[in-house]
Amino acid sequence: MRKIIAVQSDDLKKINPATDTSLQLAIEAQKRGYKIFWYEPNNLSIVNSKLKAKGSLVKFYETKNNFYKINKKMKFDISKAIFILIRQNPPFNMNYINSTYFLDNINQKKVVNNPSAIRNVSEKFYSSRFLRFMPPTIFTNSINDIHKHYKKYKKIVLKPLDGYAGKNIIFLTNKFSKSKVSLFLKKYNYLMVQKYLEKVKLGDKRVFIINGKVKGAIRRIPKTGSNLSNISQGGTAFKTNLNKKEFKISSLIGKSLLKNKIYFAGIDLIDGYLIGDINVTSPTGLPQFKDLTGKNLAKDFWNGLGLK
Repeated sequence: MRKIIAVQSDDLKKINPATDTSLQLAIEAQKRGYKIFWYEPNNLSIVNSKLKAKGSLVKFYETKNNFYKINKKMKFDISKAIFILIRQNPPFNMNYINSTYFLDNINQKKVVNNPSAIRNVSEKFYSSRFLRFMPPTIFTNSINDIHKHYKKYKKIVLKPLDGYAGKNIIFLTNKFSKSKVSLFLKKYNYLMVQKYLEKVKLGDKRVFIINGKVKGAIRRIPKTGSNLSNISQGGTAFKTNLNKKEFKISSLIGKSLLKNKIYFAGIDLIDGYLIGDINVTSPTGLPQFKDLTGKNLAKDFWNGLGLK
């Protein structure tokens, strides 16, 4: 029972085997002789000073249909796992935060990404350290600040600080609606507000950072009539390379993330600009990268952790 990798993620029935990065990581661990214990974050408990999770030992298969088999349902002291992967999807709410508090109780070297690091590295706010690489950007809950930004740049984008997967984004490209912005502020409070980049329609680049190093990227093109490149929003992935500017920006961010104990991350660039999404809670895109390039970054992921 010692060679176990624990994966904290969502309900297996919600997993898309064609696009799920967690599945790819699990399958690579299996190939190295490890069993996978899969559990959901709301099934954690501390009893008799032991951190236990209710979940299942699962066998995964590289097929789009019947891609998993539950071999055994059990409670497991996850401190005995070789590694624990935090892989549940956002939103980053109190349930997410509470799961990281649970995981603070075991050897932090075992947990990827580090639970306290996930709490400290806000996916939007962390980019404020790199404003020089971004389109003109402000962080505010002031409608006056937002209106001034709009007047200066004519077209802007509003994103909640806890937003994810391209959801709940407002594009103000024709006129400024005070009532619309006021309602948005009332619902989400602080926002990241950026100058709109016209080349968003040509897609973005998702860059993969593993162990502080740039490992590759994919270009994501939005569907017709959309500004959103996320695969979950109908975007399509294409093979791509990074130019010198993009690689430099990505490398600097990668080093900063590793210094702050973030092992695996995804960052998004548009037209050579960081757009503020530094994904650390559950980075995605590895299956698309493998399909397009033939390179399995799950191998780099486990190699960097020393998993033989």
